[in-house]
Amino acid sequence: MKWRGRRQSSNVEDKRGQSGSSRGIGGFNPMLLGPLVKLLFSKTGLIIVGVLLVFSFITGNNPLNFLGNLFLGGDRQAVSTESYQGTKEENMQAELSATVLASTEDVWNKILDGYKEPTLVLFTGYVSSACGSASSATGPFYCPGDQKLYLDLSFFEDMERKMNAPGDFAQAYVIAHEVGHHVQKLMGTMDKVNRLRGQLSETEFNKISVRLELQADFYAGVWANHSQRMTQIMESGDLEEALNAANAIGDDRLQRQSTGRVVPDSFTHGTSEQRIRWFKKGFETGDISQGDTFNAKSL
Repeated sequence: MKWRGRRQSSNVEDKRGQSGSSRGIGGFNPMLLGPLVKLLFSKTGLIIVGVLLVFSFITGNNPLNFLGNLFLGGDRQAVSTESYQGTKEENMQAELSATVLASTEDVWNKILDGYKEPTLVLFTGYVSSACGSASSATGPFYCPGDQKLYLDLSFFEDMERKMNAPGDFAQAYVIAHEVGHHVQKLMGTMDKVNRLRGQLSETEFNKISVRLELQADFYAGVWANHSQRMTQIMESGDLEEALNAANAIGDDRLQRQSTGRVVPDSFTHGTSEQRIRWFKKGFETGDISQGDTFNAKSL
């Protein structure tokens, strides 16, 4: 892929190397326990509780949140102060990721009016998002709550060594897929799917989830189509890299590798064949109207 020397997105938060977390009661000082108990059962404590109850009634806020922040330290993050020094390969992957993100911005700004660009968060090991906390084992993900993409670059190493899916365009496919979820968020598709979560059985919701993921694969193909036409970013063999990556992360293949058996009702992303098919369709058509996986009779 011809990505070097191209524009890199400014919508990147590099949190690599930030470490440590203290959430909930993690900031509590045990030495405060005795004085706190005495305070709560004193006349002053009863007055404080009464004031907090009135405050809660007026504002609708939970008074326990106030007490938690006051005595327990609230929700705090401990971040390493040393500047992070990534390896040469990892830093190159970070540059590639920022370049691919810039390419998706160029493409989707052209396709969608009023496109709101997402942010890419690079992290190592552990990260907090509006969707909750996640580790690198989660893999790359998109959080609709803050409209950010989260990526631990070690996933690219896993793709190469554990999944046999190497290549810079394979990595670009992963980023473009997560941007595809952002497109779904902007178009209202993701919100519609999330509203169904509590209305369907796990098996039925899994089927909807598969269609959501395959559409993101389709949108990744649409990006590749337009990016190639706009900037000739692809080289010989790049398409094969993306298709190989789609094949490597199919539910059926991953289940067979990890457990030796395949359980279709538990699929959430689609089979290798399905993921390949929808990425190819997006790449061949470049037309977002062709990607209605939710009404497709056959996936």
